Order: sequence, then structure tokens, then C-alpha cells
Amino acid sequence: MLSKALGLGLALLVLLAAAPPRDPVCGVWQTETHHGVVRISPCGASVCGVLVTSDKLRQQPDLTDIHNPRKALRARKLIGLILLYGFHKVANGWAGGIIYNPDDGNSYHARLTLIDPNHLRVRGCVFVPLCKSQIWHRLPASAPIP
Repeated sequence: MLSKALGLGLALLVLLAAAPPRDPVCGVWQTETHHGVVRISPCGASVCGVLVTSDKLRQQPDLTDIHNPRKALRARKLIGLILLYGFHKVANGWAGGIIYNPDDGNSYHARLTLIDPNHLRVRGCVFVPLCKSQIWHRLPASAPIP
């Protein structure tokens, strides 16, 4: 019985050691506008960012994607909406992705660059050089998220 438990323990250690490390851009981030909160998580070989809350959503949690250019998507809820997707890993972050802005219903080419463990530069471009960047701040794991 002891050898079976030891074998299972060793197998678990091997699996944990083989698991890829969590990417440093993953976590919960506060945006510069509307006190938005976005959770960035692994998404296949990429990362995705989901809208958790914002000033407007705290007041009206049932807000929908009314500015979406596709009428069929205008009824979808903003909470849980995927805002960041389609990235590929580069040396200092993630590039080649898309950021969706529910304030105007437009999607932009995006890049995520980790400045330090608690600051993420999020850049969206209509096309280069027409770009805008924000610095997002990591929220502590203990921060209450409504």
C-alpha cells in the first residue's frame, strides 16, 4: 500500500513538473478606463481576456453589447465577454491578437507587453501607426472582484 501511494505521489510530481509555467500576463487586471476588470487566462496556445466588471457593469450588470456592428451579437451580455484573443507568443509578451472595445463596437489589432509583474501595456491599433496604449494594473489575488 505504501509503495502504491509513493508511486502515485511520484507520478503527480512528474505531471506537475511537466506542466508549462503559467504565463506572467495571466491574472486579473484593472484597465485605465471605466475601472474595468479583465481576467487574462490561457486559451489554447494563446491567452484570452474576459471582461469581469466595470463602473457601468457594477451599476447595470445586465448591459449588453449594443454597439456591436453585428445585430445578432447586440443582445449578448458584456459580463464574461471575450475582449482579447488570437495572440501568439513573442519575446516580451503577446502579439498579433485582437482587442474588442464594447464602447464603440470595434476590434483592433493588439499587443500585450508586460512592463513588470504588476503593469501590462495593452496596445490597440487600427493600423500602425494609428495606435493607442493603456497601462493596466494587476489586481492582487486577494482583491474582491464584484
